[in-house]
Amino acid sequence: MAAELSPVFDPRAVIDGRAPGRTRVSFIAGIAITAACAILALGIEMGQGFAAGDGAVPFMVALPLALLPVPLLIALVLWVDRLEPEPRANLAFAFGWGAGIAALFALLINTAGLVYITQPDLGDSAGEFVSATFGAPVVEETLKGAVLVGLLWRRRQEFDGPTDGVIYAAMVGLGFAMIENVGYYINALVTPMHGGVALLGFTFVLRGVLAPLLHPLFTSMTGLGVAYTATRRDAGFGPVLVGWVAAMLLHGTWNGLSAIGAPGLAVGYAIMFCVLLVVVGVLVRDRRRLVRLIRSYLPSYAPTGLVTADDVVMLSSLRARRRARNWARASGLGAAAAMGDYQLAATELALLHDKARRGVVSAPRFLDRQRDLLVLMHAARSAFLGRWAGQLRPPWAASGGSGFSGGSPRSAPLPPYAGRG
Repeated sequence: MAAELSPVFDPRAVIDGRAPGRTRVSFIAGIAITAACAILALGIEMGQGFAAGDGAVPFMVALPLALLPVPLLIALVLWVDRLEPEPRANLAFAFGWGAGIAALFALLINTAGLVYITQPDLGDSAGEFVSATFGAPVVEETLKGAVLVGLLWRRRQEFDGPTDGVIYAAMVGLGFAMIENVGYYINALVTPMHGGVALLGFTFVLRGVLAPLLHPLFTSMTGLGVAYTATRRDAGFGPVLVGWVAAMLLHGTWNGLSAIGAPGLAVGYAIMFCVLLVVVGVLVRDRRRLVRLIRSYLPSYAPTGLVTADDVVMLSSLRARRRARNWARASGLGAAAAMGDYQLAATELALLHDKARRGVVSAPRFLDRQRDLLVLMHAARSAFLGRWAGQLRPPWAASGGSGFSGGSPRSAPLPPYAGRG
């Protein structure tokens, strides 16, 4: 615990497991590219209004409707992700990929397939059905899933369990659905004879109110497969393929049933609701697993003085964590931020031991990461104590013992690497 903090010590960088410093050029370039693709996709969709002779009016109506539910849905995803939150840069890029690269290329490929393959061979109605049921799911789930595979390749360490796979998939799906819905709303306004405000209202209720989580739900199948592979040493690429196929089947099932009419929609909603319940069950089970990891691994750090039995109880409950931050906030936002850093570092420490047990982190990487997280816990504790103005009586420490009760960290042997590689 005698590690010396550098002048550029960055708590968020330690938690995210990256080097401190400026934002990576690759991230800035990636966001710029995805934004450019999203603008191109929106420009193509705006062209529908001009082609129908209505100018930009349909686009100006459709865009706000497509954006309307997005902040609430992103807030829901972040709420689910609050126990062990993913790096915000990764989540932003996943959303941008869905809204930009995936949406643009899906629009181009699906349109080309419809215009040049299915409709010429099968006719307008049958061609559209085949394209929507069999073509679009393959194209869209492949494009959305590609960024998850990229994260598996470049940021494998970010996947600690199935929740992470679902979170990244949800962000990709929300970005994709946002851009896609603009096109659906424009089409509803400009469709001859059947279009207009009535069809727009029906489409908005169907896609924006009743089924806003469909694309995140489809892609979560791929996300679960990616997370399974990332968290197991010898899993191979098979689970990713299984998840990708499941995503396509689920997507195709919905598209096919929704084309039948009201009966098909009813069956489709029933199926998707059941799948949603299964995914929620997976998330709940994974949260319980993380709580067990905290309770299992963190007590072995009690000799350092940074964590006690009462602290472990606090760290095992989202409600207790929130109360601890509120208690710290009495001495200012800096104290609350320090408490948050401590909580996140402790959670990452428990996950690090689980990764070692699974054999997905090497001994040198484990020791480096363990040291960095303990240094952050010490720095956060010191920052908190330096700002605290009242008596040190942490409300969660019923027995009076807490790493936040004062005193200095103690030099003690650390739990060793206990991995398989």
